[in-house]
Amino acid sequence: MDKEQINAAIAKAKDISDKRNFRQSFDLIINLRGLDLKKPEHQVDVFVTLPHSRGKKVKVCALVAAELAEQAKNVCDSVIMSDDFERHKGKKEAKKIANSFDFFIAQANIMPKVATSFGRIFGTRGKMPNPKSGNVVAPNANLRPLYEKLQRTVRANAKTAPLIQVPIGTEDMNASDIAENALTVYNSVIHALPNEKHNIKDIYVKLTMGKPVKVGEKLEIEKEANK
Repeated sequence: MDKEQINAAIAKAKDISDKRNFRQSFDLIINLRGLDLKKPEHQVDVFVTLPHSRGKKVKVCALVAAELAEQAKNVCDSVIMSDDFERHKGKKEAKKIANSFDFFIAQANIMPKVATSFGRIFGTRGKMPNPKSGNVVAPNANLRPLYEKLQRTVRANAKTAPLIQVPIGTEDMNASDIAENALTVYNSVIHALPNEKHNIKDIYVKLTMGKPVKVGEKLEIEKEANK
């Protein structure tokens, strides 16, 4: 996959999509092959920092104790103090919290308490604070750089089905920026696969309410017509 191919697919996806009364997101869909997802070494789970915005605000909640309380309130979209975990840990309330935020930052020395209170609900939704993304932090951490990084971070994973789908932008963004985001995700996924490109079946881009467009298909058609 190259930038010319992804740009062509983005243009086609826009062209065949009906106008909606909301701003649609672009997703990159990567279908995988030749993997046994029962084997941990074949599973994919990578956090990718995009070169450009995702096009929509990423909501971040901090789970902290007194050491980070003031900073978290100034930086993050919401804060839940460790002393209040008991009040929020009910299944219904925990689901509501999990669905309200894209990422959770947690203070490292209270992670056992985070896991006890929210682990069952957050874990099934892939929302537990994760050291891979830098979201488990020291009590003296500087949260601002992490918050800003998370605004351009996506999680690409395939653990139960051979498919990865991640947001790479919105329809009002510059197509070149969306394409560069897509290529960054693609390259990160390639390096996480045991046989790299050989484990990629095909790639699509898709608007929220649009039909998937295969990357490379348009160019292949054009090449056949010019023979």
